[in-house]
Amino acid sequence: MCVDYMDLNKACLRYAHPLPNIDRLVDGAADNKVLSFLDAYFRYNQIPMAATGMNKTAFITDDANYVYKIMSFSLKSVGTTYQRLMDKVFSHLIGKCVEVYVDDMVVKSPSHLQHAQDLSIVFSVLR
Repeated sequence: MCVDYMDLNKACLRYAHPLPNIDRLVDGAADNKVLSFLDAYFRYNQIPMAATGMNKTAFITDDANYVYKIMSFSLKSVGTTYQRLMDKVFSHLIGKCVEVYVDDMVVKSPSHLQHAQDLSIVFSVLR
């Protein structure tokens, strides 16, 4: 199923949360001995829609009318909304043991022992 949100996206203001600078993220991971790369596969499908925005995502089928209860990938602000969420969730870890760019995360550590601890912390936060 494909829902065209072109008109809705034109009517919505662009959310101005900045994306991280890629060069800073790469430089921040460069001096570490161990790196793990994580991808939040179902990223947007985990963010609930605001109650005031649900009706704007309504679409019609032969059987019924529906609205999205979670963020739809095709909405204009979904990338920056997800980045803002990740910045908030990992605020105490970003720059220390993790870097986040939208749905991609790098867990970085100076040693294997420290990396196991860092991964445990990141997975705990993700849960």
